[in-house]
Amino acid sequence: MKPVSWALGLAALASLLAVAPAALAAEVNVYSARQEVLIRPLLEAFTEHTGITVNVVSGKADALLVRLEREGANSPADVLLTTDAGRLVRARQAGLLQPVSSALLEANIPAQYREDEGHWFGLSVRARTIVYARDRVTVEQLSTYEALAGPEWRGRICVRSSNSVYNQSMLAAMIANRGIEATEAWAAGLVANFARKPQGGDRDQIRAVAAGACDVAIVNTYYLAGLAGSDDAADRMVAAKVAVFWPNQGGRGVHVNISGAGVTRHAANVAEAVALIEFLSGDAAQRLYAEVVNERPVKPGVPVSASVAAWGAFEADSLNLTLLGEFNAEAVRLADRVGWR
Repeated sequence: MKPVSWALGLAALASLLAVAPAALAAEVNVYSARQEVLIRPLLEAFTEHTGITVNVVSGKADALLVRLEREGANSPADVLLTTDAGRLVRARQAGLLQPVSSALLEANIPAQYREDEGHWFGLSVRARTIVYARDRVTVEQLSTYEALAGPEWRGRICVRSSNSVYNQSMLAAMIANRGIEATEAWAAGLVANFARKPQGGDRDQIRAVAAGACDVAIVNTYYLAGLAGSDDAADRMVAAKVAVFWPNQGGRGVHVNISGAGVTRHAANVAEAVALIEFLSGDAAQRLYAEVVNERPVKPGVPVSASVAAWGAFEADSLNLTLLGEFNAEAVRLADRVGWR
């Protein structure tokens, strides 16, 4: 009987060893440039749905790219979750991401919002548009981004620094659409119309419009939605003093960007990493992006939040967002030439 028991023991041990790697791999490590308070509901929903534990390292977007590059093959990261297509393109160019083939991701995410070789995938869409003072500006005075360079807007515009990747990508999109010469002329006119030296983030630009420091600002809309839905009455009052305008309708459309993700080059948990990105592109997570973060779902057919819907529909620029990264360096040089600090 002993040989049989011994054989059964070996079989049980072999079985245990065979499943141990899978059990140990039931986790995924994420380097995230998103505020953890915003994405935590998404990640908790993923864990509840799959049983896969998500470990998050949060940090500034550019710092995480530097960290991934420095760590190389020793990096524990499986997924890079970040903002702006320009950063995702930069990560791809630096060899920090690996290609992924997923029929589900291709079905959920329009081609415009993902890299064609599968190195990165957009997960939410953010519109960078114009907000204006309700009591000092009428809709009839607004039309396009380009028109903001006109003399009638002298001393009336607020926007954050060109160090912001959001502004770099906006410039890159204009370069891709209109060329360097036209974009430089526009940027020079915009700078001439600044009400003040660029300072602060997008919320600060909205507050400046509400306070009368300027009449219009260029911002990402989810910042306004956040102020409008704030628990702070002062924030809600700020939001009530401004309105959203969608420029370039009937033309190239509103400039849009994404938050997105890619599987890191040296990921140890590739299957779990792909499963996470697939989950984030699905209906349940896309609804959370809409309701919790006030960004626009990347998956067609998933509705925006009620507060975002109240601003009305718009025509978005159909530019392939890979170009935002490809023209980033030129956009930075251009901003420097026109004095947009």
